[in-house]
Amino acid sequence: MPRLPVLAVLCWAALGACGAQAAERSAFQARCEGSMDESLSVLIGTQHGFRIDNTVGYRALTTMKGRARANQVVLGLTRTESVVGIKVGGRLLSDPASGYECIAPHIEVKLTYPPIVVYIGREFRPGSCAYDELLAHEMRHLNAYLDYLPKAEARVRQALERRFGDKPLYARIGQSQSLLQREIDHGWMPYIKSEMAKVEALQAAIDSPQEYARLGKVCGGEVQSLIRPVQKRKT
Repeated sequence: MPRLPVLAVLCWAALGACGAQAAERSAFQARCEGSMDESLSVLIGTQHGFRIDNTVGYRALTTMKGRARANQVVLGLTRTESVVGIKVGGRLLSDPASGYECIAPHIEVKLTYPPIVVYIGREFRPGSCAYDELLAHEMRHLNAYLDYLPKAEARVRQALERRFGDKPLYARIGQSQSLLQREIDHGWMPYIKSEMAKVEALQAAIDSPQEYARLGKVCGGEVQSLIRPVQKRKT
């Protein structure tokens, strides 16, 4: 996990670095630590299923992919996007004598895949050999998305628990909420998005040159019969 920023002017376990008196520290710290049972980090991963679309032609699919290799024709495509939502709150306790406050963070993270769309070029008749081969290939992409979400969820949950699970956060009175929000915006949001984006490496591995070569030979060359004329026009 990349290094994440922590709250500025923050004092952990011992508030002595903040200049409060020892007796005041222990009483305030005990109150803060007693509030941690109200702290909560919630992470929810949600999938909204998928649908198959047979209405788009391979030329449009090639354009939709946008990163196709030279002379590559896209006959099927699986598309979705990951959505990350974070809500931040928490109970505040303040100690006017020391000038500090603590917050027991309540952080709710939602990782969502909107409905995934599996496109098969409209040139292929459902139930035909070529259609079934292309659909099987796209199902590998679909399963890669579906299998990855709980893995990303587990990694993010562990990171949140390490950071927020067992200690209140301290800052000058009036600063803890804004500093916590800044940490979420500039540290956690980019980190979680980067974790979700790692699935694209798995998707790229499925679209290997060897897989495209295999698809070009299946069904007595039915797929290749469409690919070859297009490739010749592009060369």
